[in-house]
Amino acid sequence: MLLHLSPLSLAEKCRIAFGAAVVFILAIALLLPYFWMGQLTEKACLDAGRAMAQTLLNKHFSTEQPGKSALPPLDSTGAVMDVNNPQIRWVRFSEQGRKQLEQFSDEQRQIIELLKADETRGDRILLTKKDGALRSDYVKVFKATDSCISCHNPQGPSSPFSRNEPIGAVVIQSRGLGGEIGKTILMNRIWIIVAGLIGGVGAFVAFYWITQRVILSPVRQLRALANNVAEGNLGIRSSINTRDEYEKLANAFNHMLDSLQATQEKLRQANKQLDDKIAELSERNIELFRANKIKGEFLANISHEFRTPLNAILGFAEILREKPARLGSDKIQRYADNIITGGKNLLNMLNDLLDLAKAEAGKMQLHIEKTTVEELCDALVRTFSALTKKKKIKVKTILDDNLPVLDTDVGKVRQILYNFLSNAVKFTPKGGRIEIRATMPDEKTARIAITDTGCGIAEADKEKIFEKFRQVDGSITRQSPGSGLGLAISKELATILAGSVGFESEVGKGSTFWLDIPATLAKNEKPNNQN
Repeated sequence: MLLHLSPLSLAEKCRIAFGAAVVFILAIALLLPYFWMGQLTEKACLDAGRAMAQTLLNKHFSTEQPGKSALPPLDSTGAVMDVNNPQIRWVRFSEQGRKQLEQFSDEQRQIIELLKADETRGDRILLTKKDGALRSDYVKVFKATDSCISCHNPQGPSSPFSRNEPIGAVVIQSRGLGGEIGKTILMNRIWIIVAGLIGGVGAFVAFYWITQRVILSPVRQLRALANNVAEGNLGIRSSINTRDEYEKLANAFNHMLDSLQATQEKLRQANKQLDDKIAELSERNIELFRANKIKGEFLANISHEFRTPLNAILGFAEILREKPARLGSDKIQRYADNIITGGKNLLNMLNDLLDLAKAEAGKMQLHIEKTTVEELCDALVRTFSALTKKKKIKVKTILDDNLPVLDTDVGKVRQILYNFLSNAVKFTPKGGRIEIRATMPDEKTARIAITDTGCGIAEADKEKIFEKFRQVDGSITRQSPGSGLGLAISKELATILAGSVGFESEVGKGSTFWLDIPATLAKNEKPNNQN
């Protein structure tokens, strides 16, 4: 019940339980010697009484002469007893001895009667306490034996006895012996108590040490380990080495921590992968948003670009149909030229879309033929001569002397350079300059670069100019027309030609776009992915 009255610790419970067990075990263990010492004390008294009784028997019992008077009572030494100090009292079971029984106490007479009736036992000792002093009364009943019958028979000189016939009794009183017995009993009790105290203290010390070292020390280590784990330190491990259940428990705890740490690491990796996936999805969502925005801008721009030439074509065609007779040959020629120009612009935009679709689908065919860089540059300059003259733009061509004959797809190279020069003319103001330079960066590569003095490209826009449907100004109200596919197609075509495109630009100073292609393109050569 005590263990449930208050929230005791494990140490207190162990000490109380061990203490109760020690008290119980010592009580049981000391009761045996306590009772045994009492038996030994009683046996010592019995032995002393028997010795006195035997002395009395040896000295007093002799052949009794008929007619003589009764013998006087004797003391413990066998001498005639002092009537004032009767330590030994003797009575003969005869007619004359009945009066002598009255001198005994009721307890003594009761014991004499019991011994007379008991055939297995002839003596007893009675320990009593009177006036604070312990007194021992030894009572013995003498019964006739064979040695007694040898004299006490009908033919003998003494009165006849029957076998086992009670013939007399002796009561030996001893106060001094009782004092010794009392001291012995007291010392026995004292030493038993001292032994119990020594055993209890020793057991308490032993159990305290065992509790602290064997039971509580591993528990405290495991509790400290659990507290560290609760604080998030999963790298700690138990070092209990007791070679018992505590060590097995510590090993199980370590195994649990290993599993927990491995599981946490897996969760960390899974969370990291999930974060990466979320980041990737976020980027893709952003890209989709941008692509959707670009698509909307492209659809708006391409619709605007298609609508302008279509309106011109339809307008001039309606004029030619409604008033053919009123128009002069010059107007008819001019209107027809406008219709053809609008149709070509539409055709060019449609070709750009088809080229981009073919490039992405991998269905672009190569038509390899020989040409020179000079022929490419001259044809390019002639194509834009009308526009450059109109904007008063000076075009300069610079060719290195070691330029080889190119063996490549001339049409695709011309289309790339056309897009570069078209943008240069478009963004170069009136009175500006354009330079076309052809060099050999290495023995196998030819570079054709077009430099203008236009507005240039801002740093924020440099990463998106080669994207599909992307223009620096994507609004419908922009000043420069176009679908925004020129540079994207140029990049795809350069990749198909196993080459690359690049640029340098500075706001307010102009831009330089270049094309690097191998001088000799093999049909089975794999394209690269350089920018």
